[in-house]
Amino acid sequence: MPTLRKFLEKINIDAEIDFDEPMANHTSFRIGGPADALVLPRSTDDLARLLVAAESEGIPVAVIGGGANLLVADAGVRGVVVCTSLLRRFEVEATGDNLGAAGSGPAAAGGDPEATGGYMVRVGAGLPVTELLARLLELGLSGLEFAAGLPGSVGGAVYMNARCYEHEIADLLDSVFYLDSVAHQPRHTGMQRQHWAYKRTPFMPGGTLEGAVVTGARFRLQHGDKALMTARMAELEADRQAKGHFDNPCAGSLFKNDRCFGRPTGQILDELGFRGRRIGDAMVSRKHANIFVNAGRASAMDMLALVSEAQAAAQKAFGFELEPEVVRLGDFSR
Repeated sequence: MPTLRKFLEKINIDAEIDFDEPMANHTSFRIGGPADALVLPRSTDDLARLLVAAESEGIPVAVIGGGANLLVADAGVRGVVVCTSLLRRFEVEATGDNLGAAGSGPAAAGGDPEATGGYMVRVGAGLPVTELLARLLELGLSGLEFAAGLPGSVGGAVYMNARCYEHEIADLLDSVFYLDSVAHQPRHTGMQRQHWAYKRTPFMPGGTLEGAVVTGARFRLQHGDKALMTARMAELEADRQAKGHFDNPCAGSLFKNDRCFGRPTGQILDELGFRGRRIGDAMVSRKHANIFVNAGRASAMDMLALVSEAQAAAQKAFGFELEPEVVRLGDFSR
């Protein structure tokens, strides 16, 4: 820890820094032991400087967003955990005939967005999805309503290609901004749809941009009817409420839905009697069998044991290999 403190003092970046910080405070599960250092850079330049310096010193770095879909080990995380939550850029750019009003927003841009190509919205990776949706609703920019109530950050949603209600983030993406994995230089890429699939992106393990750090995204949106947008978002949030997304700390759906199984994972686990199944305070929701919750003081090992039990049951009963959406971080060997 003293060495880590000296390292962070030496590089002198503009960031919030906490040592021995419980990661349970930074995940939607509310589970996880301490990070040696949690660093929240205030700019992409500071983030890049940190990554370059840490690599040169051999200090391990893990990057997180809003902490949704993340299970952190009880033993915590060694080295530096970087959180992008202070990267909250939000900028509206008109397109087509409205390009001259870029950055001024739809109200000032005038014209017909449907005819002129709509609007591009550039967003920092750390902006919470809920805050993004609130801003878009205020401006009457439509397209992302399907993400209403989605936990986590824009960067995490892009990294995972978050999908819900038959739509996914990639459907609206124009481009992604990132730091490359070699020199940690800022770059951006346009959408190459062949590299994006159901909850798969180029940034995930095995992807063409594995190891790159998402710093922002640009979305293609259209002017919409605020009343219709409000109604649709309220409908989806009510559906999430009915399924138990907000009853206890959780990561939303625990497993992906493999279309080859012929039915949703929640239905499969329902058939196996997993609603209400519990190991310690790790529990399967009584409302939806694919939502695993922290019912009190759940440990990461209890949650992992419950996940493994569900996987084993599905494999034994149906030959299905359930794939978790949730990413693990830290040392789970103890």
